[in-house]
This record gives sequence, C-alpha cells and structure tokens, in this order.
Amino acid sequence: MYKEQKVSEFDAQMMRKCLQLAQGAAGKTSPNPLVGSVIVKDGKIIGEGFHPGVGQPHAEVFALRDAGEQAQGATVYVNLEPCNHYGRTPPCSDALIKAKVAKVVTGMVDPDPRVSGGGIKKLRDAGIEVIVSIEEAACRQLNEAFIHRIQHQQPFGILKYAMTLDGKIASTTGHSAWVTGTAARHLVHQVRSTCDAVIIGGNTVRKDNPNLTTHGVSAHQPLRVIMSRSLDLPRECNLWQTDIAPTTIFTEFDSNSTLKKELINKGVVIITVAALSPKMVMEYLYQQELSKVLWECGGTLAAQAIADGSIQKVIAFVAPKIIGGITAPSPVGDLGLTAMTDALQLKQMTTQVIDSDIVIEGYL
Repeated sequence: MYKEQKVSEFDAQMMRKCLQLAQGAAGKTSPNPLVGSVIVKDGKIIGEGFHPGVGQPHAEVFALRDAGEQAQGATVYVNLEPCNHYGRTPPCSDALIKAKVAKVVTGMVDPDPRVSGGGIKKLRDAGIEVIVSIEEAACRQLNEAFIHRIQHQQPFGILKYAMTLDGKIASTTGHSAWVTGTAARHLVHQVRSTCDAVIIGGNTVRKDNPNLTTHGVSAHQPLRVIMSRSLDLPRECNLWQTDIAPTTIFTEFDSNSTLKKELINKGVVIITVAALSPKMVMEYLYQQELSKVLWECGGTLAAQAIADGSIQKVIAFVAPKIIGGITAPSPVGDLGLTAMTDALQLKQMTTQVIDSDIVIEGYL
C-alpha cells in the first residue's frame, strides 16, 4: 500500500539519524517505543529530538520546538508513524499539521491498533505528503520489544548466557567467574542498560552473588527479578542493596517467613504466588508496563522459560575455552527433545567477534 515511493540515500541517512537519537533513551521509555525525529529544510537539519520517557512529549514535538517557525514547509523524519490519539500526551499528527510541515517521512507504521495507519491518513488528509517504510528493518529491530508487547500482550524475552567452547556455563564445582573476557562482559552491561528487567533464579543468587546492574554504562538500572520457590536465599547479598537498583522476588506460599521480613525491611519487594512459572512472572511484568526482559538465569530456569514461550531471542557468548566435566552445567536444561531433528533452530542470526569471544544472536 505504501510501496511506490521514491526514496533517496539522504532519506535513509536521516532515518538512521532518527534511530541514533531514539537509542539515547534505551531502557527508559517503556511501555512506549523508542522514537527519534529530525526536521530538514533546504538539505539542512533545523531541528531534532527524541522521546525521553513516559508522560514526556514525543520526539516530533521536541524536534518542532527545536526548529521553531522554520518548521513551516520543512520535511519531518521520524522512525515510527506519528500518533493520532490522545494518550498521556496529545496527538503528534495535530502538532505536525499545526506547524504546517510539507512532508513527513516515517520508518514504519505503528503496530498499536490505536494508531496503525491513522496518523498517516490524518496527515495526508491535511495535504501533507507522507512517505512510509524507510529503513524499515532497522526501525522494526530498534522497537522489537515494543512491537512484541503490542502484538502478544507480553514483554519481549531475551535469554543471555556465556559458555565455553564445550558448552559449559561453569565448572563442576559451580565456579563461573569469568567465562568470557572484559569486552564481552561490557557488552552485557550495555544490553542490560536497554532492558526493563533482568531475571535470575535462586541458584544464580547463591552461586554468583551478582549485582545485575549496568556497571556505569548507563544511569538506567533494570528491575532485578529473582524467582525462588522456597526463598532459600542468603541473608547477605548484593541484590538486597535496593538503593542501587530495585529488586523483586517471586516466591511461593509458606516460604521462609523470617528472611521474608528481613528483605522487606531492606526495601525488597516480595510477591507470593501459588505456583511460580516464567509465564506468570512475564504476565506480571507486562501489567507493570515493562517491554524488554533479559533472562540471565541458569539452565533449568532457561529451559522452563523457553518451553512456556517467555523467550523470543537468544544472545550467546562463546569463549574459546574448554573446561570439561560430565556434571558441569550447560546453558539450557531439559526441553524434552530427544532427536536432533527436534532441536530449536535460531533464525535471523548474526555473529560478531569481541576480542577472543564470539557473540551469536538469533530469534527462536
């Protein structure tokens, strides 16, 4: 419907600029998308902006403010279709019409049914030229969590793990620091900074005593989530320092009541349920308006999360090391698959080398 359009390299370049601006708010906009906008007149950028977070104006509004009166007759680039409904903020389509812009170039149609083509129609009805689907694949990838949340009513789940060349995430004694090198771990902190929550199981808490923070990569810290049926957790732990980042524990009824009181006094949120599962945790996080969730758990919980549809993407770090050990843990536990022909195949795979480690990304 929007395909017969003349698209220049300049249009593509400006859309990439929008994506770069949008990325500046990674991890901070949920449940809203990441959006950047650039306004161009006579081949020069006269205004730019991005959406910084919920309740704040959208990217187009910041760009229009930056451009001022020069916006009249200009071209507006934005990576997502301008909204045309009243949510927490007024419609962007109205602001663009009021500013008398001549043309709007947008990366993709908004999957939100409240918008979904309505913003484009409104702009065209007002006599504004609209070009759609510029750098669409990159636009969709930037907002893959937002799109998934809208289409499936659940957060987008990413399983991240680091393993040796022989497929182990720790030695036979459980020692796991560090499988990969410094540069790979820095990338993990960057990935965390784009996420709304990080999930681990009780075993990871006991073995690794992690921080699950962004380690200075970003001021944004994701919600740290622990799944522990029995609340068999240490009394002293980095995750109980809730002044650094918030921590929520999901546990089952009749679990360790003494520790429960101590942790609540430290500011840890404890949610008690009848039957704990990854799907149930993801449903809760969806209700809390979170979009992107990183699973950094061990093999048993990873297998459960894959099996119940809580994980859509895998980021695997492979270190050129061999540790051996028949009982050494692997990244994914039993999925009940008995033939190699049943194996889950990753799609849209990318690989990169970071120092001596290899990073493989793909979708389930």
